[in-house]
Amino acid sequence: MEKLDARIRNHDREIEKMCNFHHQGFVDAITELLKVRADAEKLMVQVTDTNRRLQDAGREVTAQMEEVIRCRVQQRNMATTVEKLQLCIPGQALDIHTHIYYAALKTMEQLENIYIPRVSHYRFCQIMAETLPKLREEIKDISMSDLKDFLESIRKHSDKIGETAMRQAQQHRTFNSAVQKQASMGFPKPLYTLNGRTSTQQNGLDTEEGADEDDADEEVLTAQDLVDFSPVYRCLHIYTVLGDRETFENYYRKQRKKQARLVLQPQSNMHETVEGYRKYFNQIVGFFVVEDHILHATQGLVTRAFTDELWNMALSKIIAVLRTHSSYCSDPDLVLELKNLIVIFADTLQGYGFPVNRLFDLLFEIRDQYNETLLKKWALVFREIFELDNYSPIPVENEEEYRSVISRFPFHDAEIEKQQFPKKLPMSQSVPQIYIQVKEFIYASLKFSESLHRSSTEIDDMLRKSTNLLLTRTLSGCLQNLIKKPHIGLTELVQIIINTTHLEQACKYLEDFITNITNVSPETVHTTRLYGLSTFKDARHAAEGEIYTKLNQKIDEFIQLADYEWGMAESDGRASGYLMDLINFLRSTFQVFTHLPGKVAQTACMSACKHLATSLMQMLLDTELKQITASEMTSEPVPGFQGDTLQLAFIDLRQLLDLFMVWDWSTYLADYGQPTSKYLRVNPSTALALLEKMKDTGKKNNIFSQFRKNDRDKQKLIETVVKQLRSLVNGMSQHS
Repeated sequence: MEKLDARIRNHDREIEKMCNFHHQGFVDAITELLKVRADAEKLMVQVTDTNRRLQDAGREVTAQMEEVIRCRVQQRNMATTVEKLQLCIPGQALDIHTHIYYAALKTMEQLENIYIPRVSHYRFCQIMAETLPKLREEIKDISMSDLKDFLESIRKHSDKIGETAMRQAQQHRTFNSAVQKQASMGFPKPLYTLNGRTSTQQNGLDTEEGADEDDADEEVLTAQDLVDFSPVYRCLHIYTVLGDRETFENYYRKQRKKQARLVLQPQSNMHETVEGYRKYFNQIVGFFVVEDHILHATQGLVTRAFTDELWNMALSKIIAVLRTHSSYCSDPDLVLELKNLIVIFADTLQGYGFPVNRLFDLLFEIRDQYNETLLKKWALVFREIFELDNYSPIPVENEEEYRSVISRFPFHDAEIEKQQFPKKLPMSQSVPQIYIQVKEFIYASLKFSESLHRSSTEIDDMLRKSTNLLLTRTLSGCLQNLIKKPHIGLTELVQIIINTTHLEQACKYLEDFITNITNVSPETVHTTRLYGLSTFKDARHAAEGEIYTKLNQKIDEFIQLADYEWGMAESDGRASGYLMDLINFLRSTFQVFTHLPGKVAQTACMSACKHLATSLMQMLLDTELKQITASEMTSEPVPGFQGDTLQLAFIDLRQLLDLFMVWDWSTYLADYGQPTSKYLRVNPSTALALLEKMKDTGKKNNIFSQFRKNDRDKQKLIETVVKQLRSLVNGMSQHS
């Protein structure tokens, strides 16, 4: 207790100290408050006065505010009433003007069947009953107007709808081809994973297929996304409710048939650009995509039979249009783009259930036309190659140049490979160029065969047939024209023969090239063989024939220079100058022929000798030659050629000359007709003609000077021989 008392005393002292500390401040505050009280009273008076005046001034505003509140409450009540009345009371005009046609029809039906009969004795109900049929017709007209607007709209939007559908089909094809390519490469994982990236992309390789897939991942638009079909549904529903569905169906189908004919009508210049074809296809695809949607979204507005009828009509028109316009295309690149468009077009419509086999049949026709345009293009390429060729063996200075040539053309020759550089390859520069261009043609032809849904065997057959056309028609024609050109001489012809030989040998490599592309074994039963062998053989034979012709023409030119003195008394023992020039020409020419394969040089030599012998014989028997002495016939035929083969070419002329020079008529007449006759090749008619010329010369005292020196009786001998020869000739005529 004492401690508590002590503690209390301590607290009292502290309280006293605190009071003493704050006492002066408290006194000051009370003093200030007393001073403010007077001001506060004044302020209270002012506030009271201000409040009174404010209340007086706002009394009118308050009244107006209360009026506004009352009006707004009334307005809200009216709106609520109208809303409730719309739900409970018929509102035909409102439904019509807000395009709620079906609701308006149902309301009118309720009015007719439920409400109007209840109050039918009122006059306004009779007016309403008379107005309802007019309202129904108005609804029909309005809905039909909406349908016409819809038909006009889809006609404008068909291009966009078709473009979207074809793009989606192309993306689908790209995806499928990428998957097939991936599968053929043997990858165990699927090409496209859940996150839309390819397995190659996941490995860090961004591919075109991945980009296409990214595009495919975009939102897929349908015809319903691009066009509002509600007018069709609404109009169909209204006509169905009104019991006039058949009229609507007939009208819709009739209008769509008209639109189909307009869509199928192409622009006159459509064939000039690929965009013209693309727009044409887009419109058609858009039309049939809409019809397919209507077919599946409505019940019976259009039927499968109707769409099939439309498609068959359209397909016939499309094929006729494409067949006509594609025939104007002379650019193979444009034809190829057209083919790609047709494939996408067919794939798109096939995805909607339309049969497209006839389109792929048309592609085979266009493929033939594509090949024709390729053949025309490559004909120009071949002509340019031939024009720029120097028709000389290809010189190679070093190993690099040699490898460059054999990398472009399959040439292998062990002897040439052993030769030191520089050396020459037997063919000219046009051979590897032709070989490369044939391969380029095969690649170009292959581009059209892709995406035709054909087997490898069929594609292989297409490539081989088109390549055969290139070889047998285009290249062969170019070679034939080249051979016939006047500026092509014997040297060029020899080089052409060598070139065709090497091209012929390269045909087997072209066979292997096609086999590697199509993976079809050449041993397959139906595999078409390349006709290059016959093509180059024919060209070579034509070149050989042209060589023989040009040789003979040259021989004729030399013979035309001949100026014989047929009446000279005696030969000087030397061959004529033109014959010496001819022999020198033939000798230099045959040296060039040593590069020819086979027996071409020997045949050319024999042909030249035979032609020369024939020409000399014709010279002797020329009708313009009226007289002849025996002296000039002592000239040798063509000296310098060894072997019996060449001598046989002159055997007719040799035996004739021997008969006249030896004057061995008794032997000739005695052995005539015998196989062992010394003068077996001498024809009695030929001998008779020459004797007549000698006889005519004798009449002018200008022949047989050596006979007159010996005995004049030999003139009688000539006449006797002439008679005997005439009897032989007459006997031959009667026998024949």
